[in-house]
Amino acid sequence: MQNLPLDDIKNNAMRAGIGLSYHNAFGQNQEINEFTLTKLLSALNTEAANSIQPLNYLEPVYIGYVGNHEQITVNIEGDFQWQIILENGEIFAHGQQNWKTLDIPCTLELGYHSLKIHSLDDNKTETASIIITPHRCFEQNELVSNKKLWGVCVQLYTLKSESYWGVGDFGCLKQLIHQIASKGGAYIGLNPLHSLFPANPESASPYAPSSRKWINVIYIDVDNVEDFKNNPQAQKWFNDSTIQSILAEARNAEYVNYTQVQYLKKEALKIAFEQFLTRAEDCPSKKSFQEFKKKGGQSLYQQAAFDALHEKLSANDIMQWGWPVWDKQYSDFHQPAVQAFCLGHTQSIDFYTWLQWLAFTQLDECYEVCKDLNMPIGLYRDLAVGVGEGGAEIWGDKALYCLDASVGAPPDILGPQGQNWGLPPMHPKVLYNRAYQPFIDLLRANMQSCGALRMDHVMGLLRLWWIPYGETADKGAYMHFNVDHFLAIIALESHRNQCMVIGEDLGTVPPEIVDKLHYKGVYSYKVVYFENNNNYFIDPEHYKQQAIATITTHDLPTLSGYWSKYDFDLGKEVGVYKNEDVLHQLSEDRNHKKQGLLDALHRKGCFDTHFTGNAMEADMSLSLNKAIHKFTALTNAALIGLQPEDWILTKTPVNIPGTSEEYPNWRRKLGCTIEEMFTNREVHEVIDVVNTIRPR
Repeated sequence: MQNLPLDDIKNNAMRAGIGLSYHNAFGQNQEINEFTLTKLLSALNTEAANSIQPLNYLEPVYIGYVGNHEQITVNIEGDFQWQIILENGEIFAHGQQNWKTLDIPCTLELGYHSLKIHSLDDNKTETASIIITPHRCFEQNELVSNKKLWGVCVQLYTLKSESYWGVGDFGCLKQLIHQIASKGGAYIGLNPLHSLFPANPESASPYAPSSRKWINVIYIDVDNVEDFKNNPQAQKWFNDSTIQSILAEARNAEYVNYTQVQYLKKEALKIAFEQFLTRAEDCPSKKSFQEFKKKGGQSLYQQAAFDALHEKLSANDIMQWGWPVWDKQYSDFHQPAVQAFCLGHTQSIDFYTWLQWLAFTQLDECYEVCKDLNMPIGLYRDLAVGVGEGGAEIWGDKALYCLDASVGAPPDILGPQGQNWGLPPMHPKVLYNRAYQPFIDLLRANMQSCGALRMDHVMGLLRLWWIPYGETADKGAYMHFNVDHFLAIIALESHRNQCMVIGEDLGTVPPEIVDKLHYKGVYSYKVVYFENNNNYFIDPEHYKQQAIATITTHDLPTLSGYWSKYDFDLGKEVGVYKNEDVLHQLSEDRNHKKQGLLDALHRKGCFDTHFTGNAMEADMSLSLNKAIHKFTALTNAALIGLQPEDWILTKTPVNIPGTSEEYPNWRRKLGCTIEEMFTNREVHEVIDVVNTIRPR
């Protein structure tokens, strides 16, 4: 390919979906160079993609909309027979004809159906998928009737309680649900709960998971596991002075010590699992576990096998962080050595399967509490844009991924080299030829036990910044996808799972996706910090209704950090801001934005007492905090999402983008326990301001 003329390389790139140029952060059109195009074409030229046998008569997938009359062009000369087969296996319609246009009846119901074509001349048969989808995503009745709801957005691991084990878990979540519901909140938004790496607990980013289909087992509330709390051996272990000392250290630490917490929870649950194994096969919990295993199928088995094998390989070598550095015989789930390992370690695999069952069961219990308390949405989950290269999801299905590329973000003013997230992308051709089944499975897994799903970097449905493996992000290009197909599937799964959809559309948003997201009922993401035009902050009534409005996010400074400009001090300390001139410019810009926000607060009457009109004289205080929360509550957005960190005026962020070892990302805890937070008078005052404007 390197010897091809540049025009041929460009033509190949366009056919593959690679953009030849893009508008950069300065609004300029930037051409993609030959090096990048060649590298990305090579990344797409995988054995799995090349082994796909194209259909001659049909496309792999056809999208139709419920109630619409649809037509399909069949690439056959001569007579052919056809059948439309419903999801349940029944034949919906059939016939024989010799013209190429095939009508799909408008009475075909929502779902995933099949079209089978048999050529009478060639005596060949092909099958394609017909996906009939609703026009819009599901919305709760309260949203359809234009109710204004509020909730909180939390990083689950940050929560603390009087009895927690050093990391926020489903027990803490249940406590928070009761508190938020009693105050009138409609939901609790969570960071991605995706499975991470139990054998490498310091790999803590929820946005670089091992698998997006399974759950991070560190969130299991051990105290609520029946075979732990009603187990004399487990209780003896728990009350041992050494264990109590380690537990106290984990609880009192300022940051989550994942290694310590993982050790404690794994040891406790291994003792509990021994008792679980002695249960009668017909007891309800054993039957529930077996049903979970059956439903989870091969995907669940691969996850458990990965975790069991990872535990074994890393026991004496902490550098065994994932399959890329394992011995080649273990580098793929389908290898004979892996199958031999599985046969010899059935109990270990069952243990990790059991942990997934516990995690799913406890998450579902939390959602049931939300429904019992009549929270309109209950929980919203978060779907990361990709998976870590060394995890179980890729290990079990390498053919689906382009391992010679990763996704990220192009260069901008703050990051002149862009961002490389180190997440291998799905191969678009392989995904399409599988009728998008892996994407469907992903949505189904993450729409369980929740009323809403937030999709991180939703622009990735239209285009993703692909970077050749090992290169910096400035050497990337946009890969384009069939966004209409993705949105159609999202709408269908949204209705099937009664789960609304929120699209994280921050940053540079291509104009062509804005209307598509709105039309399909995907809620936009609006951050108060960003909703200004030349430092004039948009009035609340001008916010989009089909949106969630937040003051900040996990990738941005907390409200207190923003107002004090602590994020700049911290960024300079950890090396994010190396250019003093740029830092000074950003600091000055922040001063103007603070003044613009303060002006907006006065303009909309958000203060209940006299407050200065000069932002340079204003420190963060209860009055200012309440005013900003009132402004957010007044927005026209159907949903607002608040952070507990802002109620208690925490300065430190949970994550600083562009750092890894320089800052303890994904480890900072809340500054108080849940019990302390909801006995704090100032917290109640802030919440009351919101609930007065948006009563449930």
